Formats: sequence, structure tokens, C-alpha cells
Amino acid sequence: MQRSSFADLAARVGDLLAPSLAVDWPNLPVSRASGTYVWDIDGRRYLDFVSGMATTNLGHGHPRVLAAAKEQMDRLVHGPVGVLLYEPIVRLAEELRRVMPGDLDMFFFSNSGAEAVEGALKLARYVTGRPAIIAFEGGFHGRTMGVASVTSSKSKYRLHYEPLLPSVYFAPYPYCYRCPLGRQQGSCALECLGRLEEMFQHLVDPSQVAAVLIEPVLGEGGYVVPPQGYLKGLRELCDRHGILLIFDEVQTGFGRTGAMFAAQAVGVNPDIMAVAKGIASGFPLSATAAPARLMKKWSAGAHGTTFGGNPVSCAAALATLAVLQEEDLPARARRLGEYALGRLRQLVDRHPQVGDVRGMGLMIGIEFVEPATRRPDGNLAGRVLEECLARGLILYPCGTFNHVIRFIPPLTVSEGDLDTGLDIFSEAVKSAAG
Repeated sequence: MQRSSFADLAARVGDLLAPSLAVDWPNLPVSRASGTYVWDIDGRRYLDFVSGMATTNLGHGHPRVLAAAKEQMDRLVHGPVGVLLYEPIVRLAEELRRVMPGDLDMFFFSNSGAEAVEGALKLARYVTGRPAIIAFEGGFHGRTMGVASVTSSKSKYRLHYEPLLPSVYFAPYPYCYRCPLGRQQGSCALECLGRLEEMFQHLVDPSQVAAVLIEPVLGEGGYVVPPQGYLKGLRELCDRHGILLIFDEVQTGFGRTGAMFAAQAVGVNPDIMAVAKGIASGFPLSATAAPARLMKKWSAGAHGTTFGGNPVSCAAALATLAVLQEEDLPARARRLGEYALGRLRQLVDRHPQVGDVRGMGLMIGIEFVEPATRRPDGNLAGRVLEECLARGLILYPCGTFNHVIRFIPPLTVSEGDLDTGLDIFSEAVKSAAG
């Protein structure tokens, strides 16, 4: 088959794929990928520190994952669970319950992060009989109608889709660098938690709240790590009012933050958890996890799926879990993340345009600002991304103004490749910042 040129591919895409799907950064035409690298159609190699948006945590095409998927394809490719029953989905549930935080021991498998969060919201409303959901400003939970209703990282995700899901309320996310209450970073008393109590007084009675939904590390909203004690305080508040606490761990799960799940890293157990992305190394799969005492109240037919828990995806997930545990990749992510944070924080002293560097494990955000005002500088972040790409490193932005660059390399990244990526980034910042 003749290889397509960049111009040919771009022209064909423009006539065939919706811009809402196909127009994004950097839109790089690639021919193949392996480990930490992708190759474009001209044969140039790039370090991939996007990892399929924190999905290929084992790198591209891990041999054990591919072998497991190929073996399963020879047995059974598709069988709707409930119509057919197959071993990989049962084994995966057994393995997941061993690594989940708290008492999350029963699962509804679906295809994507959005579906997993949708399932969590439906489960919470169903079992509590309460209508209201509290989400957080800056949160991103997906693009389907239900989860778009609890998403606020950018208004464009809601534009032209209203009216959305009713009875959704937003609390300020504990974004210390840009404290919503004007407190100094590191010197507050978690007053932002008090905002939820104010909401109960002015907006919605807690007896009507089914769940509080939060990303334990803010993802698309800017890679923000809550201050110590916040999530524990949120857990206590939910317990006090009989509200279910939902963690969206779609991006933070499967070793990314230095523990198997961020819940374990911060020592807080949610009532319901949504997981996806890194679960199956690029095969479409997600899960809504909850204790059996909640899940068994979700009666047959109250929720369903055709493709969720696909046997090939489940086989890939089993291999992924095995590698994560056998190679202790969460601990490796924690160690390499601390090293990377140390190097990146040196940029704060060298360049006033680098306002903040933060993260957990290999989930790191670098925020770019106008030095005099600390206003978000998405233009500078964009120039840094372009400079990185020209030097062979793929990164991706986040934050309301695309002013934060996220570092999400595979957990299997070699120390040499990590250093190369950090060197390229430092050079790119120096060049773009002048």
C-alpha cells in the first residue's frame, strides 16, 4: 500500500471527519508507535509525553498487552455481557477488586471515561433517591450530555447544548496558585471547604444531594493538586450529610500519580469511582466501581451496555494490571515524578513566565503566566509546545486558557528519555520566553 503524504492525509481528513473530532494539537500524521516513541509518516521519531492522554501508561504496544489481546481475539472478539458470559470480564473484576481503594468491590464495565462517570452519576441518583449533584469549577468529566453538565473546565464544552442536566451545582476547586478565596498559597485553613456548607445554606439542602463528584487531581482544568487535608475534609463533609463521594480517576488511575489510584495516594476512600484510560493500555474500556451494598441496589436493566467489558479489552486490561504490579510501576512513577518536578521547578527561578510547577507522580503541570499580573498566558504555552514539537517532543496543553502544559510520559519511560524530554522542554521555554 502506498504511503500517504502529510498533505494528502490532511486533505482527506478535512473532507471526511468532523472538525469537533479531528482538529486538535498537534494533529501529527503518524505511521507507527512503540514504547515512548511515535514516528511520523516521513520517518521522524518523536518522544511522546502525552501517552494517549494518560492512556498508554505502559507505553505504546507493550508486548504482553498485545499478546494477551491477540490470544483473546482467537477465542472471542465480542459478546454482550449478560447475553454471553466469558472468563476475561470475571477475572478482570477479581483482579481489580484486589487493587481498588476501600471497599470498591463490584463493577459496571463500559467503554470510555465519560460512560464511567455517567454510570457513577446514575448509580448515585438511583440508590439515594436524591436529585442533586455537586461538581467543581474547572472539572472535566467528558462530553456526553450528562457529564457535560458537570464539566466546567471550559465553557465551550457546554456551548449550544443547554439546557443540560438539572440540579447540578458547582463549588470552587481548591486551586491554591489561584485561590478562589484570595488566600496565600500554603497559609490557608481550607476555607474553600466552607463554600460547600454555604451552598447547603443558600442553594441546595444537603438532604437533596446524591453525590459530590471530584477529580482528586484536576485534569483538563489545569493539573491542580488539592492542598493536604482537603479531600479528607470533603470525605468528612459527605459522611456528615449522607452524601456519596465520587472520585473521577479516569486520568489519575493505574499508577499515574505514584499509587495505583490517587485515592490511595491521598488516603481517602470514595463511595464510587470512575476509571478508564490507563486500564487497558489503549483498548477501549472503563469501569464504574462501588461497594456491592450499593451496586446490588442497581436493579437489572437499570443501566446497560453493548460493548462495555469487551473480552479483548478485558484481556488487555488483565495484562496491563499484571505489568503494573509486577514491575511496581506506581512506585517508579512516584520516584521519576519527584525527579522531574525537581528539575522543572528550577524553571520558576530562571523564567518569571513560569508561574507554577505542580503534580503527583508522572502527572505534572507547568503553568505559564504574564509575570507582572500572573494572568494565564496561553499564547506563551502554545509557543513552548511548538518549540518542543520542532525538537521532537510531543506535549499537550490544559487549563481554561490552555496556559498549562502537562507532562504525562509513560510510566515505563527510561531515565535517559525522561532527561531528554526535560532538556528539550527547558530549551523550548528559554527560546519561547525570550
